Amino acid sequence: MKFKRTHYCGRISEADIDKEAVLSGWVHTVRDMGGVIFIDLRDKTGVSQVVFNESEFNKEIYSDIERLRNEFVIAVKGVVEERDEETYNPRIPTGTVELRACDIEILSKSAPIPFPVEDNIDVREDLRMKYRYIDLRRPKMYENLLLRNRVLKSVREYLEENEFVEVETPILTKSTPEGARDYLVPSRVHQGEFYALPQSPQVFKQILMVSGFDRYYQVARCFRDEDLRADRQPEFTQVDIETSFLSEPEILVIIEKLFKKIFRDVLDIDIKEDFEVLTYQDAMDRYGSDKPDTRFGLEIVDVTEEVKNSSFKVFTDALKNNGTVRSINIKGGNSFTRTEIEELTEEAINWGAKGMAWIAIDNDGNLRTILDKYFSKEDMDALLDKMGVEPGDMLIFSADSVDMTYRVLGGLRLYIADKLGLRKKDEFKFNIIIDFPQFEWSDEHGKYDAMHHPFTMPKIEDLEYLDTDLSKVRAQAYDFVLNGVELGSGSIRIYDRDLQEKMFQVIGLSDEEINSRFSHILEAFKYGTPPHGGFAFGLDRLVMLMAKEDSIREVIAFPKNREAECLLTEAPSKVADIQLEELGLITVDEEGNYITGMHESIEKKAEISLENLADMSMLNIDESSKVIFKNYIDMMKETTEELRRLDLSNYEETVNIFPIENSFRKDEVKKEFTREELLEGVPSYEGYVLVPTIIEE
Repeated sequence: MKFKRTHYCGRISEADIDKEAVLSGWVHTVRDMGGVIFIDLRDKTGVSQVVFNESEFNKEIYSDIERLRNEFVIAVKGVVEERDEETYNPRIPTGTVELRACDIEILSKSAPIPFPVEDNIDVREDLRMKYRYIDLRRPKMYENLLLRNRVLKSVREYLEENEFVEVETPILTKSTPEGARDYLVPSRVHQGEFYALPQSPQVFKQILMVSGFDRYYQVARCFRDEDLRADRQPEFTQVDIETSFLSEPEILVIIEKLFKKIFRDVLDIDIKEDFEVLTYQDAMDRYGSDKPDTRFGLEIVDVTEEVKNSSFKVFTDALKNNGTVRSINIKGGNSFTRTEIEELTEEAINWGAKGMAWIAIDNDGNLRTILDKYFSKEDMDALLDKMGVEPGDMLIFSADSVDMTYRVLGGLRLYIADKLGLRKKDEFKFNIIIDFPQFEWSDEHGKYDAMHHPFTMPKIEDLEYLDTDLSKVRAQAYDFVLNGVELGSGSIRIYDRDLQEKMFQVIGLSDEEINSRFSHILEAFKYGTPPHGGFAFGLDRLVMLMAKEDSIREVIAFPKNREAECLLTEAPSKVADIQLEELGLITVDEEGNYITGMHESIEKKAEISLENLADMSMLNIDESSKVIFKNYIDMMKETTEELRRLDLSNYEETVNIFPIENSFRKDEVKKEFTREELLEGVPSYEGYVLVPTIIEE
């Protein structure tokens, strides 16, 4: 480079007037005014206007300046001058000054770019992902990653001040069940064996507590092979924390103070009130979700008692089946039009409801509903009183199983809040959810699984239910939720070897599986283990909310798309056969041909979730139908496997041609018509039949 940069583009100011400066960056815009060329020069700090006057350059250099195009990289030397007042640009910090250029060096040229380097542009996400290096030049993307950096700086300051020690844990580790599929890495040295990329550093951070580290943290890379959505990535970053000898309330205080410091340091928001603590059951009952958005009301109310005497069949049928009736009061909802109510009903059906009953109350207090004829006046008054109804309100109802009412009304309250503009991105509300169930029933596996993970300590008073009723066991587990998004989870850990082994057995692991997967931590627990607990939160999710974005892809430098692909590098991709041979994933026969398959005895068994299929198809499948569908799908899988195993190497390709025929009926002529009968009534002229001109042509 001929010049050494002296100033960033976005930082020259009136204090630099009459000073010599060198700016370096990308050409953002070019305006040729005939004899004078203005460019906006951009770097990470912003934009400065640079002026090239033809009279101050020789012909050859000015010819190069005339050929400048957007995204050329240049260095410019000149003097900072004040702009004429009528040309001030109040939209940028450097809008009162400009650099009057006296020399230039073109460092790099640019091909035409696929989209402008500007914010608020409508560009397909796949194009942005493919040309991520251009997308990251946009000011908003830089600000998002800068915010991420500031969050991490605040996190590290707080944890270091509180005597936490940062320790890195392995990326290549052992496959253990943690709720999602592992990414597996084959070993070249130990062929036929695999490492797993960590879903979290769970086992290692507990072993660090056994090692006496007392307070550990890590900005950890984690990997989960699961279906993606806006707040999921196959690889993500979490801030991982573990500590010894502290109770659940003490750990919650540490984490709450950490989040308050982050918001104070990064967004200058001082959260003074304590985070609201809700039990899991309370969150489900009031909001229909264990990650509730509590920035607005629209709380769910159980009105089973108030409607039990009604004759409305939807309500009575639900109650006969041990179901429940619940309602939400939409303040001002009487203003909804018939079309809006139909849209709301359709949304309820999308969440699994069979329909949606409602009561609107006009401004005079009169009811607009079909339900009033099914209630006595006393029962209707009791219902309206329970719901805190006022003129102009609207009640909506869900009558079904408890889980379905949670799902339907939990989804509807978010839909309504978006419709009414109640979910403001610049408003932040934290919640702490405690007392989760220790186990959840899996229809797919036909057994109870750990709701968080199998290292979570049950509540001491519920230990007796491990042998009698797993549905009654509560966990010493906790989640932090921000604006309806789960930031992270934590728990007090099991530190007793016998109890940990029993927990593995309760979730259905055999002694062989326990020894194979967890012998290392069970062995460690034999040598003095302190009580310990921890927490981990998703850095990507937190930064997404703080940046007011809708997807974590907007706050990750190089994310994967919804299909877990990196469009920039075209990963995942195929690799050379010789690489697979080195790993023992394919072999070579006597003739030098590659044979796919490491072990013939291992057969791929696809697992299909009926619940996911039903969700995608918007079907409500009852338990009896699940059995029928599962048997049918299993039969299809077996047939597919049989076809896959067929050896077709010696079969010759054949082509079969089938005659075209009507498969619904035989084309049989039941009556023969004469020419005269067919043309009877057709206009004719001198023995010729008349047809329309269009047919003649």
